[in-house]
Amino acid sequence: MGHIKPPMVEEEEEHVATAASASYETKAHKPPMQESDEANKNQLEMAKAQGDAYAKAVEEMTRREAHGTEKRVGHYLVGYAVERAEGMYMPQDGALVWREPSGDENLHLEIVVRDAADGRFIPGLMVYATLYTGDGSELGTHHQPFLWHPWLYHYGRNWHVPSDGKYHLRVRVEMPTFGRHDKKNGNRFTHPVEIEFKNIQIQTGQKK
Repeated sequence: MGHIKPPMVEEEEEHVATAASASYETKAHKPPMQESDEANKNQLEMAKAQGDAYAKAVEEMTRREAHGTEKRVGHYLVGYAVERAEGMYMPQDGALVWREPSGDENLHLEIVVRDAADGRFIPGLMVYATLYTGDGSELGTHHQPFLWHPWLYHYGRNWHVPSDGKYHLRVRVEMPTFGRHDKKNGNRFTHPVEIEFKNIQIQTGQKK
């Protein structure tokens, strides 16, 4: 079975935060995906098959269910989708409690972060999003926590934006703290990255 390359993926140089300053330098990286004592050729193909299946879900979300796209940056594929604010179950006092969107929440922003080598979703990340109005006014920066979803794991939260229209989005993915298996393939996700998406069309509201 062949492997699909998800549509709407744009090539993007990686912006790596330097420790010495607030500026960013550009570096290009390709995640390793080699046979090793942890993964033979067949097992690496299994990983790609997982990524292909997830890519189909991303395409469904970004092109049909909601509005969005993906870009390649460093070791990652980073994508977004925007739709109306929605309710969800949240833990409270040892139980799950359904919470509707608050009165002023009118946007649900979803961020997808995938491994650029095999396309699989990357869990356990610290993901931050900053939204700007079309004229460049910053609306704020928020942590995007992991959210379980019936068919598309993602990092997301509800937001409030002033109105329908075009916005700009900046996404920052911190260097993950989880371990990476094997000497041949584990040297990946070595820097925080930032990526921008411009002229995002947003239609506000709450999902019923």
